[in-house]
Amino acid sequence: MPKAMRGICLFAALALCAHAAQALEFRTAAKHGVVLYEAPSEKGRKLFTLSRATPLEVLVEQGDWLRVRDHKGSIAWIKKKDASAQRHLQVIKAGSVHREASAKSAVVFKTEPDLLLEMLENTKTGWLKVKHRDGLTGFVRIEEIWGL
Repeated sequence: MPKAMRGICLFAALALCAHAAQALEFRTAAKHGVVLYEAPSEKGRKLFTLSRATPLEVLVEQGDWLRVRDHKGSIAWIKKKDASAQRHLQVIKAGSVHREASAKSAVVFKTEPDLLLEMLENTKTGWLKVKHRDGLTGFVRIEEIWGL
């Protein structure tokens, strides 16, 4: 392979690796009744409102606004001040929260879709330590949640 072609291939490979290494950024609705807009302006059409702690994937930051996506794929704009850095997760399929990071450990509580959980720790083993709003804590499988 000619030297120039190797250089182009190496550059392309590095660019793809850099793109894949970018982590997703998530925020949560900071309060109940946060309004999401069609455009980054309060004059934009109001699309829907969110409950406190609903996780949102940040797509773009523009001044005092964030363009975000929810777990269903809806895209809208939110005022930056209405988004919190505190991490919450949304259950996407029914499952269980376990006492330990193991499916064989005792079940602390059952989950249903749309339940919101506070993320306490990413164990990097496929399990996340979470907290229910009632104070119960345990571990959930990453494939059962959205917002990580």
